[in-house]
Amino acid sequence: MNVVLKILAATALSILGFVAAAMAEEQTVVVEDAWSRASVGVNRPGAVYMTVRNIGEDTAILTGLRTDLAKMPEIHLASTNDQGVSSMTPAGDIEIAPGEAAALEPGGLHAMLMRLSRPMVEGEAFALTLTFADGDEFTVDVPILGVAARGPES
Repeated sequence: MNVVLKILAATALSILGFVAAAMAEEQTVVVEDAWSRASVGVNRPGAVYMTVRNIGEDTAILTGLRTDLAKMPEIHLASTNDQGVSSMTPAGDIEIAPGEAAALEPGGLHAMLMRLSRPMVEGEAFALTLTFADGDEFTVDVPILGVAARGPES
């Protein structure tokens, strides 16, 4: 019986060591000031704004988004041409160099939440997961502000 207990104890210590090492793994991305606006129903897309800061030593490549709030979350780039016509296009992968940040803000890069599964209600929040090329994921709770909000401090 002592041999079995020693094997179980050694196995438990090995597992705990593995978990502790995984938890001590260095965080490489920080999301700051995430926010969104309330939607009018589900027929129009929502948007999310935030700053994604790379505090790691390697370039972070943001490749996608996931949330149960929208069936098609994508990062888009809003732009205006020489004739003053505005447009939005998928931005593709976003590279963030070490020590740098990507600002997702109104009028520029932003997260579009297309095909909403439910209305975005002021005062509520939802989880948004950012996925990266190296397999890392980062989930942030996004507060839903009023329809006319201009940022988290408004």
